[in-house]
Amino acid sequence: MSRQVVVIPDLHGRADLLQATLEHFPSAHFLVLGDAIDRGPRSMETVQMLLDLRAQGRATLLMGNHERMAQEGPHWYAQYTGTHDMGDYRKAMEGYQWWMRAGGDTVRKELGTLTLEKFPPLLTEYLKDLKRVVYVTADGEIHDEAPSAPSVLVSHAAPPVRHQQHPNPLSAALWLRPFEGPFPLPEGVVYSLHGHTPIRTPTRLGRHAYIDLGAYETGRLAVVEIGDPREVPKITVLCGSGRPEVGQRYIKFGDPIPVQPVNVAGAPAVR
Repeated sequence: MSRQVVVIPDLHGRADLLQATLEHFPSAHFLVLGDAIDRGPRSMETVQMLLDLRAQGRATLLMGNHERMAQEGPHWYAQYTGTHDMGDYRKAMEGYQWWMRAGGDTVRKELGTLTLEKFPPLLTEYLKDLKRVVYVTADGEIHDEAPSAPSVLVSHAAPPVRHQQHPNPLSAALWLRPFEGPFPLPEGVVYSLHGHTPIRTPTRLGRHAYIDLGAYETGRLAVVEIGDPREVPKITVLCGSGRPEVGQRYIKFGDPIPVQPVNVAGAPAVR
């Protein structure tokens, strides 16, 4: 019997939408695309829920570019504590400020204070061992390398490719936008699935699908059930509290993928 795998894109601190997803898919294994932190109101609660799910064997967590930015300061600060090299300390502070400017300041405000000297253990635990690229087969198994069977490549932003700004393909997988493709896919991969770029509706562009609906501000979270990779994936849009009209300013490209909207308890009715 195949395992139900549900992909969750950029949560950005929307613990309420994560909880709604768990309630809608009570027995699924969740594949989380990263950018679970920053911008939204409840990053730490979101992180705790994801770590609990992973400990239960119910979630596979991927890195997003926001997690990558959050890692930079602590990485160099840990090095500084061993070397006492002020160059390492400078890199630590530059990395910390990079993250703060990009959305980490919301985590600092949520906690009341956040410093490299007393970095939250929960966040440290979350930022460890995040995967960058995985492959899902029809039986619901998640692979670190492309399998021989047909599969779906899943990563935060793009497939891992060499790019002039990102010589490391695993870095490119965190940062590239759809308009920087098309991206080649490994043999056996039917299509790829990504978040990262806020769009008006789940969209297919060539052999790549994008599902980030800006949940932290629109209240709309597109979650994908991956079944047979050769079939169109089933996408449910959970509609919670937020400003869905903001989504109209997001870019529009490619071909829309059919979705099933579901109203989250306590949210305005789905239109």
